[in-house]
Amino acid sequence: MAAFLAAFAITVYANSAAGQAATLFLAAAVMVSFTSWFQMRLEENERNEKLELDELARSRGQSGLFADKDSEVFPARNAREQFEKYFVPGFCVLLLVVEACGAWLLWHWMAKNTALLSPARAMPALSMLGIVALLLFLLGRFSVTIARLEGHRLLRPGSNFLLAGAFVCTFTALGIAGVAGGYPQADRLMGQALCIVLGLMAAELLLTLLLEIYRPHVRGKVSRPLYDSRLVGLLSQPESLFTTAAQALDYQFGFKVSETWFYQLLQRNLPILILAQLGVLLLSTCVVFVDAGEQAVLEHFGRPVATLNPGAHLKLPWPVDRVYRYRTDQVQSLYVGYTPDTNEMGAVLWTVAHNQEQNFLVGTAEPNQLTQSNPDKDETNDTLRTPPVSLVSVSIPIQYQVTNIVDWMYRNTDPQTLLSQLATRSVVRYLAGADLNTMLSRGRLKAAEKVMADLQQSSDERRLGVRIAFVGLEDIHPPTASQVASTYEQVVGAYQTHLASNLLARAEAVMTNSLADAAAFSTNSEAEALKVKLDTSAFANAALFTNQIPAFEAAPSIYKQRAYFEMIPQATANARKYILLVTNTQNVLVYELEDKIREDLINLGVPNNSSP
Repeated sequence: MAAFLAAFAITVYANSAAGQAATLFLAAAVMVSFTSWFQMRLEENERNEKLELDELARSRGQSGLFADKDSEVFPARNAREQFEKYFVPGFCVLLLVVEACGAWLLWHWMAKNTALLSPARAMPALSMLGIVALLLFLLGRFSVTIARLEGHRLLRPGSNFLLAGAFVCTFTALGIAGVAGGYPQADRLMGQALCIVLGLMAAELLLTLLLEIYRPHVRGKVSRPLYDSRLVGLLSQPESLFTTAAQALDYQFGFKVSETWFYQLLQRNLPILILAQLGVLLLSTCVVFVDAGEQAVLEHFGRPVATLNPGAHLKLPWPVDRVYRYRTDQVQSLYVGYTPDTNEMGAVLWTVAHNQEQNFLVGTAEPNQLTQSNPDKDETNDTLRTPPVSLVSVSIPIQYQVTNIVDWMYRNTDPQTLLSQLATRSVVRYLAGADLNTMLSRGRLKAAEKVMADLQQSSDERRLGVRIAFVGLEDIHPPTASQVASTYEQVVGAYQTHLASNLLARAEAVMTNSLADAAAFSTNSEAEALKVKLDTSAFANAALFTNQIPAFEAAPSIYKQRAYFEMIPQATANARKYILLVTNTQNVLVYELEDKIREDLINLGVPNNSSP
């Protein structure tokens, strides 16, 4: 309790993030220690009660009298059992909530809080934490030794928290020392590390509670307390890990592996082996390999001293020299106006929501945007008509390549964010003076060129060390959330229908004109053919008449008689003819020249319907 109050006071004094995590850890230690102390008192009462009952039974010789009424004869034991059955699980649930919620709240508070530990208060806080850590260590080592004795198992949870609390205070002091040494984030990082430890303790306690539900309970068997954290025990006594490993090896191989010379040598020389391993690890940092397509910046105590090209290079060990690699040959991408969706496939309509797009203002060109000025009236802002604007959603991928790694890394704090903001500004600047109809039709390529030139100029002014390789303005459309997209689709559809109608009319005109030309050509050709025919017939008749004159002059009567007989068939071609074969009788012939209807059409048979 004293260590908890001291750590709390130091935390308030120094505003230490790591101190808050350490205070929460010590608060959990206080809760566990009081619970362990109370359970120890209950077991002590139970032992005294048992001694009294044994003494009473020996003196009276009636021990069987007390066997049937345990609830009345053993109140201390029943109190201890009820405590372990109900209070201990409830306390563990409370401890779980405190550790989990405290770690979660502290983590988020450290992520949002910008107030840092003051370097002026670092040294007093460091001194006070050192004293608290020393006292906790001395008491912890003593209590851990006592807890190993038989019959002192309930002292183990509190002693482990005591010793682990000493280490936690030491880590907190190291974080504060880092702030005093010029690393302002050291305290925050140490606090986040302690939050992770608290989260692991909560996870271990939750797993222990779940396993306790299925563990068989045997009356009279001494079990490990639920609030006795193995993780805290490992933090307080790292050497116990060797004991646990030795016991596991002995059980696995069937003989005392822990008594072999190799295991003993490993246990005695473990610090030397760890130091040797760290030395080899530091020596390995003296050689750096830069892959093909990469460039690296070599820093000496935080200052850039050289640019390394692909290949092998030597340097001083870490943390004296550090190397930061960057793929300068790789073309990278950033996105303006949207967040790309990796699951999206195929074509997407305007009316379907896709990606996470932003809306931008774009102008709409309109004739006579300004009202006609009146010379008899003063012109004010009210005489100006507000130019129409529209909202558009854009999805603009921008590809760039780092050409100067030193400028990219050291000229600006966050070059990638700055480049993204410059790209957004270039897009907004262009759209503010652009025309919506032009942007959605024929002006995209020109717009992309202007945005890329403006972005390259802005990047060069701020010495970002990049080359803008591509700016895409393909995905520009009205906002999906409104009805603009569907209305615009109707306008586009009407325009396409109008264009299709014009093309159909042109095709009809071409077809009609072609047919008219063909009909005119055919008529002219037929007229020419008829003309040739009539001329030829006329010449033929004239030649025939000329050839008939000699025949007429040779025999005029015969010619006339022959011409008469040739004319009769032509004249009577469509007339009825009657041939009289008898010539020696005088007959009176009566001709009825009226056409009659055929008898088979008049005398039609009537069907007989009289049959049943």
